[in-house]
Amino acid sequence: MTPWTFDDLPDQSGRTAVVTGANSGIGFETARMLAARGAHVVLACRDDGRAGTAADRIRAERPVGTVSCARLDLADLDSVAEFAEAYRADHGRLDLLINNAGVMLTPLRRTRQGFELQFGTNHLGHFALTGRLLPLLLRADANARVVTVASNAHRAGRIDFADLNWQQRRYRRWGAYGQSKLANLLFTLELQRRLTGAGSPVLATAAHPGWTATDLARHTGGFVTAVGRLIAMTPHDGALPTLRAATDPAVDGGSYWGPGRRFETVGPPVAAGRSPVAGDAATAGRLWTESEKLTGVEFPVAE
Repeated sequence: MTPWTFDDLPDQSGRTAVVTGANSGIGFETARMLAARGAHVVLACRDDGRAGTAADRIRAERPVGTVSCARLDLADLDSVAEFAEAYRADHGRLDLLINNAGVMLTPLRRTRQGFELQFGTNHLGHFALTGRLLPLLLRADANARVVTVASNAHRAGRIDFADLNWQQRRYRRWGAYGQSKLANLLFTLELQRRLTGAGSPVLATAAHPGWTATDLARHTGGFVTAVGRLIAMTPHDGALPTLRAATDPAVDGGSYWGPGRRFETVGPPVAAGRSPVAGDAATAGRLWTESEKLTGVEFPVAE
């Protein structure tokens, strides 16, 4: 089978994409390649200065498409609401929502609303953002998608419904990260179920970058970071699973994409494996209900 590469990325002219965390790493590469294929890409980032620098780097390549910036802090649900309101006021359409931003292995910290930082940012922030932007996606002409970037670390995750925000348990950075990434896949599963039930052509997909050299892993320690620089993929290659999940016409709703070599750590994007719990519909439904309660955001697709 011929590897899927940038050359397989379909023309995106006339389409609009929002990419969270697009100022660096795979988010930047995702935005850059979508713009190169003709899309208008909104770089949704927490840091205005870094977003502006990233946008200038993309513009310097003279892409077919265009880029703009907007402030979004996924660790603050008020910021999510403000971003969504401003986006709806300024844009008449949305074809792609790329839920890319994330934090990894942080010490115990909390979002503005008091959620554990990794769960609050990686899952709840994107859950709320998707719910607020979904009406625009539902009105898109065709091929609209929500792509959520997960991780192989979901296999080590467990959804503890009695203590989702680590208020009672002893905090474990890997456990918290794994829970947030498992939540990403469960969110994708339940969102696709609801979209299908509503008769919507919008697809929910997921991807993971395998082992890619980015700033996300800065909390993993010096040894892991040093080894990663030697064997990890570049951000360009690490973004290809996301782009395939976002644009490949053959992709199915609910599918999950990642590198195809060395136990899904490197290589061109292929259909990825997931843990049994990541495909459990009952767990996905329960997490959805809890996420609605925690964020106060309800989706325009019924159960």
